[in-house]
Amino acid sequence: MAFTLPIEVAAEPLKVGFVYVGPIGDYGWTHEHDIGRQAVEEALGDKVETSYAESVPEGADAERVMTQMALSGHKLIYTTSFGYMDPTINVAEKFPNVKFEHATGFKRAPNVSTYSARFYEGRTVIGHIAGHMTETNVVGYIASFPIPEVVRGINSAYLAAKKVNPDVEFKIVWVFTWFDPAKEADAARALIDQGADVIMQHTDSPAAMTIAEESGIYAFGQASDMAQFGPTARLSSIIDDWSPYYIERTKAVIDGTWEMTDTWHGIKEGMVAIGAFSDRIPADVQASATAIKEAIVAGTMHSFEGPINRQDGTVWLKEGERADDGVLLGMNFYVEGIEGDIPQ
Repeated sequence: MAFTLPIEVAAEPLKVGFVYVGPIGDYGWTHEHDIGRQAVEEALGDKVETSYAESVPEGADAERVMTQMALSGHKLIYTTSFGYMDPTINVAEKFPNVKFEHATGFKRAPNVSTYSARFYEGRTVIGHIAGHMTETNVVGYIASFPIPEVVRGINSAYLAAKKVNPDVEFKIVWVFTWFDPAKEADAARALIDQGADVIMQHTDSPAAMTIAEESGIYAFGQASDMAQFGPTARLSSIIDDWSPYYIERTKAVIDGTWEMTDTWHGIKEGMVAIGAFSDRIPADVQASATAIKEAIVAGTMHSFEGPINRQDGTVWLKEGERADDGVLLGMNFYVEGIEGDIPQ
């Protein structure tokens, strides 16, 4: 009787999809998510097969793209923009055996996890720098959509700037887009016309940095470093590092240990990094900005610690009181001192 040894069949690679709101060449938000995708391939090798769809509008198009990914055998799909929240939930319901990870949202399901970064911590650090560096006392802020994440960032940056410069004003331009270089450039010019000599942004392209460089003012990189677009203008940057999270969560699906989670990491965990300081920032300001970063990591400082009033002057946080995550996640108000209304 002949015996044959069993043939070992290699496991099929896990198909992992990424849905992006902007182009991978935006040098900002989507660029950094795609670096995370590449890190997954590098770390997990032939255990994974990744693909992505870029510049997918939020809404029905996103739902169609996610459905197509699920139908084509993807077992893990990362949906990387706030406006993908309802489409993610809708598609996840139809494909219970597919795992979904949604960035910056708050709706979860047995097969839908959420993840985001505490970008507001980074904005505390760069707001501190902006308050020191402005000579006109006007800081311009290019805001994308009036969602809590963006409002939190404006408030944290303003509070940090105001602490070191009581005369500082924030001028805010809402562009209602994540990525539109022309609109972002126009917003930067409008802010400069209003006297801004430092620009911050919560949009994805380096257009504002380019305008700042041309205009001889200062700016900060957003999501990625952006130094190449403003070698003179760039003071520092908030850098999103998604790679460790993507590797860990993808590995969990492969290992069969994936569970629905809600992750909100910051500077301490490395999901938010502060870019190198420009030598145009005085040494004492670099030192104080570093001390703020270290205090946030140590937990001895919080971006939202009282006394803080709401815009209308009513008390929000009393002396020594810290905002809880629930309030921060739903933040829909400006703090005292910021002028103008949040668009509805």
